[in-house]
Amino acid sequence: MLIRLAPHSSSALHEQVARALRTAIVNGDVRNGERLPSARTLAESLGINFHTVLRAYQDLRDEGLIELRRGRGAVVTGLPEPARDAAAEILDEAAARLGTLGVAPEVILSMLRQRLQPEGTP
Repeated sequence: MLIRLAPHSSSALHEQVARALRTAIVNGDVRNGERLPSARTLAESLGINFHTVLRAYQDLRDEGLIELRRGRGAVVTGLPEPARDAAAEILDEAAARLGTLGVAPEVILSMLRQRLQPEGTP
């Protein structure tokens, strides 16, 4: 799994690490039950502080994509394959239908983010 960081990005480093890992988990590149590298090991390989990786791991834990286990590290729990496949099918259908309406991808993402925000959060 290759993680590339953009130090000058407007996204914080922990968000970039979490996004790369989230993508790998959702795409099935990292399977349920697999262990992620220790925070220290991943931080060293990326040349960043290990607390940055810990924060990314905590975000993924809060999203239900990994478990943090004492002595075992970060273990992928991910989405069960049937749920991942069903979600992909729904999103494919929505993308196709919105595309026929001429809605720009940026607008679709904005609308989706808005609907995913809990009420009262910016």
